[in-house]
Amino acid sequence: MSGHSKWASIKHKKGKEDAKRGQIFGKLSRAVTVAAKEKGGNPDLNPGLAQAIEKAKEFNMPADNIKRAIQKGTGEIEGATYEHMTYEAYGPGGVAMLVEIMTDNKNRTAADMRHAFTKHGGKLGTTGSVAWMFEQKAVALVPKDSNVDEDTLLTIVLDAGAEDMTAEDDHYEIIGAPQDLTNIKAALEDNTVAYSSAEVTFLPKDTVKVEVNDAKKLLNLMDALEEHEDVQNVYANFDIPDEIIEELAG
Repeated sequence: MSGHSKWASIKHKKGKEDAKRGQIFGKLSRAVTVAAKEKGGNPDLNPGLAQAIEKAKEFNMPADNIKRAIQKGTGEIEGATYEHMTYEAYGPGGVAMLVEIMTDNKNRTAADMRHAFTKHGGKLGTTGSVAWMFEQKAVALVPKDSNVDEDTLLTIVLDAGAEDMTAEDDHYEIIGAPQDLTNIKAALEDNTVAYSSAEVTFLPKDTVKVEVNDAKKLLNLMDALEEHEDVQNVYANFDIPDEIIEELAG
């Protein structure tokens, strides 16, 4: 999982840079709108909306933008109608991939996804072809330069319901059941432990080792997908050494 953790950290930092240029606000707005449409505009009664709002705030999205996104979802103001979809696919080297989409034009998005995978050496799969290779988990990343030692942090998160914690090169990765994310975050905050990200995500049950040439194609494909305005998240079961990820990401 080391390579995944490294890639998640790199992409999170990149997301922060994108937010400064306003490039990520569109995706965050869509997530808020769809969550509000699916289960209502009250975050106290809609955990999905609460998480979408929190992520938007994490990237410093203005409160007015969040409010408008909620109102579009509840129908209070007119806006595009977005649908949530998940593409299952294979990337270079036989890597399994899940691509979460929010789109107002399924035909356009389908054509774009086919083009992206074909261009970068991958192919789309059928429903159920790769989803079984992933499981939904709560994942929090805590930088090692936070004001807490490893043993204390482990005690804090285990008491909050976490299942495991691993030490990476510059941060700790905390994993738990999706329903325990709120408790884990609250425990970190109550103990003034800073975390760089905390969200419900998909983790692979097993990983596929990828050689350098395929790794370059794969990370280019992931970049192309994540830069697409309709793509919310990309998950893949690759195993690439940290140094190769850093080199290619750089």
